[in-house]
Amino acid sequence: MAADTYSLQALVLRKTKLGETDLIVTLLAQDGRQVRAVAKSARKPNSSFASRLEIFSEVDLLLVCGKSLDIVKEAKLLNAHIGVREDMEHAAAAAPIVDLLTRLTQPDLESPRLYDLSASALEHAESCDATGALAVCAAFMLKAFAFSGFRPSLNRCVMCGRPLASDDSRVQVAFSPAEGGAVCRDCLMFSDTVQVGSDVLSWAHWLMMSTFDEIAQREVPRHISFEILHLCQAWVREHVGSKLKSLEFLFTCGLF
Repeated sequence: MAADTYSLQALVLRKTKLGETDLIVTLLAQDGRQVRAVAKSARKPNSSFASRLEIFSEVDLLLVCGKSLDIVKEAKLLNAHIGVREDMEHAAAAAPIVDLLTRLTQPDLESPRLYDLSASALEHAESCDATGALAVCAAFMLKAFAFSGFRPSLNRCVMCGRPLASDDSRVQVAFSPAEGGAVCRDCLMFSDTVQVGSDVLSWAHWLMMSTFDEIAQREVPRHISFEILHLCQAWVREHVGSKLKSLEFLFTCGLF
């Protein structure tokens, strides 16, 4: 009996070598699930998969159901996001997007809005300069946290709800990944926190609540984006249980 086949639109998140010529591709399906599949002979120079299953690419796939992993039979490239992949600064700025998706998504957990969010983030990161791509990446991570059920509280005390919004960079605000966000002075004694500039949290809240179109039209200071990405790394470590290597590379690569 012929094996079942099905179509899948997906975003390529990761590639892992299998044997001498095969690849395991980790995908974000259009419904938000994580899918892993085998692309046989994809590492051969003449393989039709070689240029169609690159990281950051949006693809339309035909897959055959397998015993443990499904098998890619056909792949049509929908959007390669060349501007992200072929520029080192853009690639470094966008890598945390796909890295985070591999940690947040699960095979049986649908999150339909996540695919559109991810595709839009890559499209806007590609159209921005490298500094703008950093802001898009920071915004994506905050939005992805919210979509996944652990949205950080950035403008109110996470414990008592008191408003904390301020644009004064001289004002320091306590931030606790373990508790879920910003903590006011009255609640500080109950939480293990780090001190963050109030302007950083104000920018982070704006990035989380704004569209990518709005973010692309506004100049977010580079140092602010990095401060927010450091908070995101602490958030991932606390709520996902590991650090993102792509963020560690971004912090130390010296490209920015």
